[in-house]
Amino acid sequence: MLVEEELAKFSPGRDTVLTIGVFDGVHLGHKHLISELLKQAREKELLSVVVTFRQHPEDLLSSGKKLAFITDIKTRITLLHEEGVGIVVPLSFTMQLAGLDARQFINLLQKHLKMRGLVIGPDFALGKERQGNIDTLQRLGREMDFSVTVVPPLTVNGEVVSSTAIRKALADGNMKKFKELTGHSFSLHGKVVTGTGRGEGMGFPTANLDVSSGQAIPPDGVYAGLAHIDGKVYQTLTNIGRNPTFGNIERTIESYLIDYSGDLYRHELSVDFVARIRDEKKFASVEELKKQIAEDVRQGKTLLESRGAN
Repeated sequence: MLVEEELAKFSPGRDTVLTIGVFDGVHLGHKHLISELLKQAREKELLSVVVTFRQHPEDLLSSGKKLAFITDIKTRITLLHEEGVGIVVPLSFTMQLAGLDARQFINLLQKHLKMRGLVIGPDFALGKERQGNIDTLQRLGREMDFSVTVVPPLTVNGEVVSSTAIRKALADGNMKKFKELTGHSFSLHGKVVTGTGRGEGMGFPTANLDVSSGQAIPPDGVYAGLAHIDGKVYQTLTNIGRNPTFGNIERTIESYLIDYSGDLYRHELSVDFVARIRDEKKFASVEELKKQIAEDVRQGKTLLESRGAN
């Protein structure tokens, strides 16, 4: 069974308290839940564990359109560790896993992860057909000797912090609200691949970023942000879209790293999006586009410096 193989890779040195979920975006609501997890770990001298999923369960269990990830699995694991979580366990969400009932899944968690406590949100359920609701888990906790703690949802400005609200902020290109709900900037990560070279010809060489096909991406436009490469940070201007001035068909993500000199090809690049500057538009000439890019760079630098993002 794949889930057992994946769980068996982890061998905590002591008993654990854990939480389970996709944790897409690792937003403030997730951090609110994790803070209780860490509190219990300290008080009970247990190891904190987050069990997350490589795929959205909804992708497998519903026939609708697949959900794009706000944060890829690598970023999610990094962010969870940054919160102080001891072990992050990524599981493949398969039909086999979905077919386990609550007791079977809990058995596996106790066998492989030494689970003695479970921290969950009010709408949490696990196991086949979500039969492992709070009442069921509390009953199993009494029978199988583990605690169950239900953490109320977190609200910001009267709104419950949720992945749905964060997806909307991202779809609107509202980077400020995204950060308000997550506590961190939206980021894209990928390898720099060969582009058209037009940016370099105009004096603004760009890195063409290849991101996962399952990654959520902001709407087309120009964004100010920060690029991380080789342990250094550069102010950056990123264009998402099809470069209508040149009539491109393929959608690309191209970042111009301000004051960077060197070859970025095949490097791994991470870009934090701080603010949306403007829509993508078609210009009458290459000269008009060059003037606009120069203005975008000026505006982006001013904006980033005013927000202390440098």
